[in-house]
Amino acid sequence: MAFETKEELLEKYLKLDKPRCPHCNKDMSLWEIPPINFSDGLGWGTPYLYVCFNDDCPSYKKGWDHMSNTMEVPASYRCYVEPGATNFEYMPVFSPMGGHGGKLDDEILVKQEAQKELLKQTFSILTDYYMSKDWDEILKIGLDPNIPPKARLKAIEMASELGGPEATEHLINHKFPTPVLQKAAADAIAALHERNFTRECPYCAEIIKKRAKLCRHCHQDLS
Repeated sequence: MAFETKEELLEKYLKLDKPRCPHCNKDMSLWEIPPINFSDGLGWGTPYLYVCFNDDCPSYKKGWDHMSNTMEVPASYRCYVEPGATNFEYMPVFSPMGGHGGKLDDEILVKQEAQKELLKQTFSILTDYYMSKDWDEILKIGLDPNIPPKARLKAIEMASELGGPEATEHLINHKFPTPVLQKAAADAIAALHERNFTRECPYCAEIIKKRAKLCRHCHQDLS
């Protein structure tokens, strides 16, 4: 039996017609299950659901009074259904914004698809550059803030394998947005120095040979 990945399921669900809420007849929104389960603890059985986020939905509006009277909690519930299913159920929400964090609006989905396509194209370009050993172009991708982080991480790794000692300057002086990318840059700098038998002068910060006893830039004694 073949198991579908989360990404494959999302692509499949995007091709389905959106179900309509049985209470307000509005299109339901695709919703990503949060990593921490807040239902019955048994799991949802799917990474995505369709949820009615219409605040004028009669079921949602009546839910506030119902939950207050029966459970004595300030909460309501939103109607949901599993993709491809026909049995509608309800999940509790404790504020009007409850559940909105996982809502996959059409605009969000378009951006996600664009990022996926950009990632695919970037990896293809990186492969070509790597085969031609064009480390300068690879490094540009690693420093480009518009490139997805996963591709930037791979580019930095490739640059450490192919780059010359001057590549360290670009990595040192660039401010990376995440600790993961910053660490990758630090590892790449160390790898570049190791591979090119260089180091940074402790006085002027210029790149010099590892075995140098005198800095050729500031003429400081390094022995």
